[in-house]
Amino acid sequence: MDRPAVVVLFGGRSSEHSISSATAGGVLRAISRDRYRVIPVGITREGVFVLEDDDPDKFALDADRLPEVIDNGTRVLWPEGGADRSLRVRRPDGTLEELGAVDVVLPILHGVHGEDGTVQGFLDTLGIPYAGGGVLDSALCMDKHFMKIVLQAAGVPVAPWATVTRAGWDRDATSVRADAAALGLPVFVKPARGGSSVGVSKVSDPAELEEALQLAFAEDEKVLIEAAIVGREIEVAILEGRRGAASRASLPGEIVLTTREFYDFEGKYLGGDGADVVCPADLSGAEIAAVQALGIRAFDAVDGRGLARVDFFLTADAVYVNELNTMPGFTPISMFPKCWIASGMTYAELISELIDTALERTA
Repeated sequence: MDRPAVVVLFGGRSSEHSISSATAGGVLRAISRDRYRVIPVGITREGVFVLEDDDPDKFALDADRLPEVIDNGTRVLWPEGGADRSLRVRRPDGTLEELGAVDVVLPILHGVHGEDGTVQGFLDTLGIPYAGGGVLDSALCMDKHFMKIVLQAAGVPVAPWATVTRAGWDRDATSVRADAAALGLPVFVKPARGGSSVGVSKVSDPAELEEALQLAFAEDEKVLIEAAIVGREIEVAILEGRRGAASRASLPGEIVLTTREFYDFEGKYLGGDGADVVCPADLSGAEIAAVQALGIRAFDAVDGRGLARVDFFLTADAVYVNELNTMPGFTPISMFPKCWIASGMTYAELISELIDTALERTA
């Protein structure tokens, strides 16, 4: 039997380009070449699809070098739709090369133009199966404002918040300040459609609000101001059920902050001190069951597909869902893989799980 051809799609136009590229390094290193024929396709920061090197070391992430997709002159030509799934590449000298039929795409893209339903809609239009979230859940969870509305409607507890647009701030900053003050201090200010903690600030004094908003507005025209919940930061990894089975939740993990104000970009990806990723978290059996059940409930509420990481605040008497990520950090040291590894699955098996679930969906 021929091995299914898997396009590993990474990079992209968002501010999380380097994290997506680093994820590709981990995936290319671990994916089973016995089971799949791998085609690495990168998207440059300008949105150009190029055939990339199948070299995990090229996309290693460290504090001195953030990996990225560079325009190498190739151009990946997607299938024309219908029953055609043939992928081709045009080389810099103009010659065309057939790469064969695509069986499934693994889009390990973060942020806008990738994690927000746009690439998912593109692949749906071409009729190409893909792993991970679909158009609806990707778009919903990318926009934290609408995600919270949907979760609230499903009875899932979320942190109190106010949403502000750049135009709204420019038009009536006094009202925005009043809405922020009503949430108490501290608050977190974050882009509505961002990730990897890019553009996020903790505000402990009203005088800091404007600077925090401007930082977030640099990422998005719409921004959330959220009440800070004092509690443990717990995360659980969710996988779509296979062949009609119910969604599954991993053992929970925990972000343990020692010297950092919050789990920022450096702490997540560059090995900065002051934040530890612990999995499994030190929780009672009842607490584990509660966050697993609420994670699955939140995933189902947004019509989750493929995978998601659900982030919680666990207080002495309540559990709040902070957000869902439909393509969470997926480097080998990220929470999503670590939670499934702690639950008995290897990193390579997790990658296969996502691909095989997508293949089964269209079988």
